[in-house]
Amino acid sequence: MIFSNMNTTKIRASIVLLAGVFFTFAACDRNPLSGSKLTPANYDQKDMVIFKKTTYRYEDGKKFAIITFKNDEVDSKDSNLGREP
Repeated sequence: MIFSNMNTTKIRASIVLLAGVFFTFAACDRNPLSGSKLTPANYDQKDMVIFKKTTYRYEDGKKFAIITFKNDEVDSKDSNLGREP
């Protein structure tokens, strides 16, 4: 009787494990935001925002200047070069 309960427990645990693995792999090919599968057709419809960001930093002791470019245009700048320390 003890063998029977142990085997049943192992079978149940195996079924639960296999179900978890199945659902994990079934969800792998889906977009987490929309839940839809990514295909070449719906990829072409998506608005992809891609930009280039570059940051330059100059330091001289406690003085600094930082300039950030997005798509080769100045996005922001910060400096304490003209201020007293």
